[in-house]
Amino acid sequence: MKIVIFDMDGTLIDSKTDITISVNHIRKLHYGLVPLTKEYVADVINMENRNLAKLLYGTEVYQDKDKKVFELHYAKQCMKNPYLYDGILETLHTLKESDFKLSVATNAPTQFALIMLKHLKIDSMFDLIIGSDKVKVSKPDPEMINKILSFYGFDSSTDYACVVGDSSKDMKSAKNAGIDSIFAKWGFSPDITHDKIAQTPQDILKIINKGL
Repeated sequence: MKIVIFDMDGTLIDSKTDITISVNHIRKLHYGLVPLTKEYVADVINMENRNLAKLLYGTEVYQDKDKKVFELHYAKQCMKNPYLYDGILETLHTLKESDFKLSVATNAPTQFALIMLKHLKIDSMFDLIIGSDKVKVSKPDPEMINKILSFYGFDSSTDYACVVGDSSKDMKSAKNAGIDSIFAKWGFSPDITHDKIAQTPQDILKIINKGL
């Protein structure tokens, strides 16, 4: 069995415009703060160690009022501007045709992942879509990855699995789960160092085949 576990934001889809619009909605509505750029928001999201509430809203903890309004706003906003990165759709089809099992492990809430992936008409290509609300600890903890591997009945002695993602959190979640990983150079954080780097989605299968 061959398994590829994809991160979502910055790997499968570019969602930073809508995330930023919803973040800036909260900033203006609750704090009277000036808008942040989508580049800044994307960088903050992919930081491994950060206080999101402080970096986005200037608060020490994520306030319930911010969370509730964000979720209501983003549920509608998240379908307005997301798009698949060039080559992703073709790569997913190629992997499926090559008998790979595909799943998604995202630190976004599952509800938003389902909404966006369905909107972009690729949700049916994945056997399992797991978000941060389905685990106790998000990536880089391996819980999310292990949950997917368990779903497939993964056996490290006979099966192959890897994580494809655009952040150090993705790479470390794979390492912590004891499986391979490929860094997506086209994503939100293009500058980290990793031993397996895909410049484009089409590189994913080439890199995997070299290692099999």
